[in-house]
Amino acid sequence: MVDAFALNWGFSDMDGHIFIGGGGDGYGEQQGLNLKYANRHGLIAGATGTGKTVTLQILAEGFSNAGVPVFLSDVKGDLSGLAKSGTPAFKLHAPFMERATKIGFEDYAYHACPVTFWDLMGQKGHPVRTTVSEMGPLLLSRLMDLSEAQEGILNIAFRVADEENLALLDLKDLQSLLVWVGENGKSLSLRYGNISTQSVGAIQRRLLVLENQGGAKLFGEPALELSDLMRTDADGKGMINILAADQLMGSPKLYATFLLWLLSELFEELPEVGNPDKPKLVFFFDEAHLLFDDAPKALVDKVEQVARLIRSKGVGVYFITQNPDDIPEDILGQLGNRFQHALRAFTARDKKALRMAAETYRENPRFDTEEAIREVGVGEAVTSMLQKKGIPGIVERTLIRPPSSQLGPISDMERAEVMSASAMSGKYDKVLDRKSAFEILTARAEKAAAEAEAAEEAAEEQPPMQREFSAARRYSGGRVSRSTSRPSRSRRSTDTFGGALSQAVIKELKGTTGRRIVRGILGGLFKGR
Repeated sequence: MVDAFALNWGFSDMDGHIFIGGGGDGYGEQQGLNLKYANRHGLIAGATGTGKTVTLQILAEGFSNAGVPVFLSDVKGDLSGLAKSGTPAFKLHAPFMERATKIGFEDYAYHACPVTFWDLMGQKGHPVRTTVSEMGPLLLSRLMDLSEAQEGILNIAFRVADEENLALLDLKDLQSLLVWVGENGKSLSLRYGNISTQSVGAIQRRLLVLENQGGAKLFGEPALELSDLMRTDADGKGMINILAADQLMGSPKLYATFLLWLLSELFEELPEVGNPDKPKLVFFFDEAHLLFDDAPKALVDKVEQVARLIRSKGVGVYFITQNPDDIPEDILGQLGNRFQHALRAFTARDKKALRMAAETYRENPRFDTEEAIREVGVGEAVTSMLQKKGIPGIVERTLIRPPSSQLGPISDMERAEVMSASAMSGKYDKVLDRKSAFEILTARAEKAAAEAEAAEEAAEEQPPMQREFSAARRYSGGRVSRSTSRPSRSRRSTDTFGGALSQAVIKELKGTTGRRIVRGILGGLFKGR
């Protein structure tokens, strides 16, 4: 256990700890989170209205003061207050001061934190984008809830894109590639397995739903640079990156998939740092149950792998949810720093979850852990922090310290001022649309259509007798086949991606009606997007 803290906690990481709270009547000694073990992940759990958001806020303040960048999602809009200092005019000023005195927080004072706002929708923060290629088929399949067969076709599309150097940047790139895959399903099936047009159509419909949910704004360039999430300000405080997620929560799979993608990118790109004195970044995953609801085993295994290995990259991940039972057991076992707010036990399932939550803590002989979890009030928690050598500390009842930044959201005008003064202002605002799969495939299809049109016009210009002569069947001197199958056509090269595309288009498009179909499907449909 952390000593009785004959320390001055202030705004820095004195003695390598973040002050959490504690003390007071019936409570144990003061609690602090050891920065050296902060990358061993954590859990903030509790029923709605028990104080999880405030705990997240004071942890974000502590990490920022210690020079550690933070990424968190603001699902209710409350956490924007981190960008503004608290004030004595606030209605809870007196209770805050009383609690600070009660827990021995002698250096408590109001201050703001450096904040950068982000928003997938580009409204309440700087735009956040990634490319379709970076997201990958596994996460896209999860995002669109594809079947196993549909996921297989999506993997084929990604393989074709890799082989032909077709950049998949935004949704129209993927849509145009799927059109080609559907048209050439027979030839591709010989290499990759069965490709049904029905499955391709189902994927296209899911992409349309994703686009209507705002997913199109997630994909494109310029893509987010991870280094922009790991900055400090001029005073050495870690930047708190706040993702506006109140609207995003209307599409929970998009929200969960984006955060999982971000974790995966951090895991893949950051170098190994071993056991640093403090994390390089702390990642708060709010509403974590959305990540695991109906998730396939492959996805859960990926999350477990990331959680197990990303700490060696200096990244701490803190899951926030109502019940610890929302987190798979293999992942829950890796969450060493725990903040358990009150749990309600009205049903048999609730009671079982409460008992299991209590059993995950080191017992404290002074009180019953299960009873304490049920009884702690708003702003109180049952906590356990990792100690020396990463050993879990004895569970303690803790009064959570009051926040130094504003409790509650800032105004739209104040948010706009923070955004305009941000170093990210203007960097991601303008969308780039460089040459990629859509442009390449459209150009090839237009070329094929032009060749077909030219061939038809040349045929129409011939005299009637010449057209009849050209269309007539003639003996070539070879053996006549007696097969009832259709006459074989002259061989065309389909060894190349462009050749196969040209053959598929020209074969189907003979005549004016065919030319209109080409212009409609591969022209207007995509050019209008």
